[in-house]
Amino acid sequence: MSEGRLYDGFVPGRFPIDAYGNGGFRFADMSHRGSILVLPSGIRAWPVTSLAEMTGSTLDPIFAEGDALELLLLGTGVDVAAIPERVRLRFREARIGLDVMQTGAAARTYNILLAENRRVGAALIAVP
Repeated sequence: MSEGRLYDGFVPGRFPIDAYGNGGFRFADMSHRGSILVLPSGIRAWPVTSLAEMTGSTLDPIFAEGDALELLLLGTGVDVAAIPERVRLRFREARIGLDVMQTGAAARTYNILLAENRRVGAALIAVP
């Protein structure tokens, strides 16, 4: 991800994901190496490199915007992985739909739903 500026924190607003791979993402004329959370308020760095690192605190920013979300797409990296029941329960209790898929599929699906002006977010684990 050598094009654009290095993304290092938070970019307010809703933007499509322009590219993914090489350990990062491109969006809003910027690039970021590592995983990202794409929420209605904006895009932020997400300190998760695998599902094993996903904790309550790494999910907190998602639930803080729960009223603005109807669906979260969880990109699990190169492979689809099972999500612990406690995580699924937390999403159900917050009334946020959860769809789990490979990161590439999640980024593409996010862009389609964003274009439809849906209340969608994405938690995307970076892929090589």
